[in-house]
Amino acid sequence: MTEIDFEKIDLKVGLEIHQQLNTNKKLFCKCRPIESDEYTEKFSRSLRTAKSELGELDPAALFEKTKSKKINYYANSQSSCLVEKDEEPPHDLDHNAKKISLLISSMLESKIFSEIHVMRKTVIDGSNTTGFQRTMLVSQGGNLKVNGKKIGVQAVCLEEDAAKLLKDEQNERDYSLDRLGVPLVEIALEPVSTKPSEVKEIALTLGRLLRATRMVKRGIGSIRQDVNISVMNSGVVEVKGVQQLDQLEKIIGYEAKRQHGLIQIGDKLKKLSITITKEDVHDITEIFKDCESKIIQKALKSKAKIKVIRIRNFSGMFGFEPYSGIRLGKEIGQIVRFFGIGGVFHSDELPNYGINSADIDKVRKYLELVDKDGFLIIAGEDSKLDYAIDSIIKRIQDATNGVPAETRAATQDGETIFLRPRPGASRMYPETDIPSISVIHEEIKLAMENIPKSWDESIAEIQKKYTLNSQLSEQIFDSEHMELFEKICENKKNSPNFVASILCSSITNLERQGLDATLLKPEHVIESFELLASGKIPKESLEIIFESIMSGKSENVSTAMQSTNVSSMDEDKLNGILDEIIQNNMELVKKLGDKAITTLMGLVMKEVRGQASGKIVNELLEEKIKNIIKK
Repeated sequence: MTEIDFEKIDLKVGLEIHQQLNTNKKLFCKCRPIESDEYTEKFSRSLRTAKSELGELDPAALFEKTKSKKINYYANSQSSCLVEKDEEPPHDLDHNAKKISLLISSMLESKIFSEIHVMRKTVIDGSNTTGFQRTMLVSQGGNLKVNGKKIGVQAVCLEEDAAKLLKDEQNERDYSLDRLGVPLVEIALEPVSTKPSEVKEIALTLGRLLRATRMVKRGIGSIRQDVNISVMNSGVVEVKGVQQLDQLEKIIGYEAKRQHGLIQIGDKLKKLSITITKEDVHDITEIFKDCESKIIQKALKSKAKIKVIRIRNFSGMFGFEPYSGIRLGKEIGQIVRFFGIGGVFHSDELPNYGINSADIDKVRKYLELVDKDGFLIIAGEDSKLDYAIDSIIKRIQDATNGVPAETRAATQDGETIFLRPRPGASRMYPETDIPSISVIHEEIKLAMENIPKSWDESIAEIQKKYTLNSQLSEQIFDSEHMELFEKICENKKNSPNFVASILCSSITNLERQGLDATLLKPEHVIESFELLASGKIPKESLEIIFESIMSGKSENVSTAMQSTNVSSMDEDKLNGILDEIIQNNMELVKKLGDKAITTLMGLVMKEVRGQASGKIVNELLEEKIKNIIKK
């Protein structure tokens, strides 16, 4: 993509961090916050919109309702109860979660309120069985220090996490209740004019501040970044669900280009005086009955309607690209997909997709179009089609103003896709089942007295305690394995350097090969290191065991050892293998002398795979080669 000057387009970014707290129970019940793939119960719901106290409907909730999806919930009695099912009122607020939120507010120098009120935030995508999320404002103001600068804090909130999405299909969504109700803290930072790389540094600093508490969960899914992005003082776009820091930088860069591109599209549209109303929508089902497009024919067979939207003076505007991949046609396609409608075509891309020139001529003649006019064809079920057409018309009307304020989702390749309109003020209203929660002076004083060491101090402490270099200390502290590392290192026979290297590098490398790290449980890692410490396996075996478990071939350490033949080889057998390999490569030994050890090491380690220590193999080879050279 073309390079862009972020300062010139006045890029502003506001970061929101959602961090799960490491508590023993959920926010409003006694269920344990554990995740499992086994579910003992299933039930279904269909959610509907309800008016706020002021009699208004939230636009985001209204949009979700138009999808008319059936929601299926999967539950496990170990991690959910009647509270998660919305069949019992919430219990008292978890005191530990409250204590952690006060500590985090104190670390950010944020002003804590003496009374906390629980609010309901309307959410009807199915991720909450109640149709709302419980949230409470704990503090406001404060700052985060990043490389000598102070980044303002807007607010710190304590809230429930949402259910975990398992599957999203055309007419149904599946959620697990394991994660629903897990306490999390939301920290909203003030928007700053900056570059994407600096936002990454801000997110890293805030994440490290949270990890310094030792009271937050770690790993994928435990922390999420939402980013509010705007350029040239246009509409603010919220991008949800960024989980990785590298992804954050890409997404801000992409979204800045998308928004600047939409502003350029809007400037062109203003000069064209575009008008579009419902009178420009026509049914062309009969006209397209002989169309050869597979998409159109599939729609007709399912009794769907084919409609066309006429837009005067719009030729070339659907496909106009200020930046590569930034087009109004792409924006409209994303909106339509959310209604479960796949068949949408615009005049700038036709003839194509089986729609030929004769089909286009029929449409142009029927609509009485001239060369500079455009049109958009859409196929779908009657129940969804009108909602989709209304959204398309509104999106084209909004395009004149540049960037519509909306909520978008982050994609794995660093782009964003339309999710829903931005919520309105009517989204939030008081929770009637929970009384206000007092915060007494002693609680605030206790939080101030227990502010933990800073990230820099924590790293220095790890370096000193475990004799690690600064890079490895940072890696292990920033990783999800810190507590696991400390537990393994309680056994003095385990080298902290080796433990940190295995946890931070070896497991990560196996993940990069496409293996599933979630299959490797902490108890598997601990057991493997115990076997190593007791001399039952060489250190070379660890990666082999982890690979077997992460690939799904073995369920536990013992089966991994059996299936991969991992055990400590006795010295006689090892000597026999060494002698045979040296004998088979005697010409190499005569030619290179002790320099042949490197090649022979590779051959031996491949043969003994995980059953002998590399150090012992190297020592024995050196001794045997020296004896041969002497003779």
